[in-house]
Amino acid sequence: MPSLRRRTLAPEPVSPMPESRKRSKSMQEEEEEDYSDVCCEKCGSGERPSELLLCDECDRGFHLFCLRPVLVAVPKGRWFCPSCSNHKNLTNFPLVQTKIVDFFRIQRSSQSAEKLSPDCRKRRKRNSGLVMAKKRRKLLPFNPTEDPVRRLEQMASLATALTATGTEFSNELTYVAGMAPRSANRAVLEREGMQVISKDDAETLNLCKNMMEQGEWPPLMVVFDPREGFTVEADRFIRDLTIITEYVGDVDYLKNRENDDGDSMMTLLTAANPSKSLVICPDKRSNIARFINGINNHIPGGKKKQNVKCVRFDVNGECRVLLIASRDIRKGERLYYDYNGYENEYPTEHFV
Repeated sequence: MPSLRRRTLAPEPVSPMPESRKRSKSMQEEEEEDYSDVCCEKCGSGERPSELLLCDECDRGFHLFCLRPVLVAVPKGRWFCPSCSNHKNLTNFPLVQTKIVDFFRIQRSSQSAEKLSPDCRKRRKRNSGLVMAKKRRKLLPFNPTEDPVRRLEQMASLATALTATGTEFSNELTYVAGMAPRSANRAVLEREGMQVISKDDAETLNLCKNMMEQGEWPPLMVVFDPREGFTVEADRFIRDLTIITEYVGDVDYLKNRENDDGDSMMTLLTAANPSKSLVICPDKRSNIARFINGINNHIPGGKKKQNVKCVRFDVNGECRVLLIASRDIRKGERLYYDYNGYENEYPTEHFV
C-alpha cells in the first residue's frame, strides 16, 4: 500500500467518503503544517504548494513544472525524484534478434519482406520517388532502414522505453472488459463529423501495419533525454505526409477518465452526447506514439518545432488516430506534435 503521508499539497479527491471528512480534517491540517516549510529543490520557492511533490525516498520537494522532464499531474502511487529514481540506471533491451522478435510478436519468416504483395511493392516504390502528383496529397508509407542491424537497434530502443515504463507493446486499439466496448467506437457519433479515410490512404495504412508485423520498422529511435524524458528521433530522412504511427492504447469512455492523472491520453471520439466520448489510454498497452513529445503552446517558438500532426479518421466506420509528418523531417530531428490540436485543455506551458 502506498505511503499515507502526503507527497503533495494537491487538493483531495473530488468526492471523499462523507464519514471520513471529519476524521481526516485534522490529519490534513497536521500534514500541511509538517510540510509548510518545504521548498522546491530546483527554484527554491515554496509557492504553488498544490504543484509541489515530495520524494518518497528523500522527502525533498520539487515543483511539477521544475522537473525535467516536466510532470503535468501528480503521479499515482509512490514517486521518486531524479536523484532517487532508477531512470539514471536505465537498462537497455538486449540487442538479440530472437528476444526482439518475441517482444514485438513479429512474424517469424526469413522471407518476410517478400510476403508483401507485388501491388504493395509497386505503390511503395512509386511513393518514395521524387515526383508526386499535386492533384490530391496522398499519405505515404514509412520507408524502413535497409540495414537489418540498425532496424534491430531501432526496435530495441522502443522495447527499452516500453519496459522502463511498464508498458506492453500493442500496435492496435485495445478493448478491455470494464472499459468502452468496440461497439462504442462509431465515427458517426463524432459531434462535427469525421474525415473518412480514402481508399488509397487506407491501403497505405494497412501496408504500414503489415510491414511492422513482418519486421520492417519505421526509421525511428527512442532516446532518453534528462530534460524531456523518453523522446523520438528520426533515424533517416522522413518525407512530408509519411505515416509515422497510429496512436493506440486501451479505449475508454472520457467520463471514466476525467479525474485520471495520465499524461498521455488522446481524444478518440468527441460525441454530441458527452457520455459517449472516447479516449485512448496508452499507459498499459501502446507503441512508439506514447513517446513522441508535444510542443509548448505558450512560447513563440513552440509551433516551429512541430513536424508531426495528429489526424483523426473514419476507417471502416471506426475512429482511428494517425500521427503524420507535417513537413520533411531531417535525420536526427526530434518529433513533436501539438497536444492541443483538437482542444486547449492540455497544460503545455512548462514543456521544454
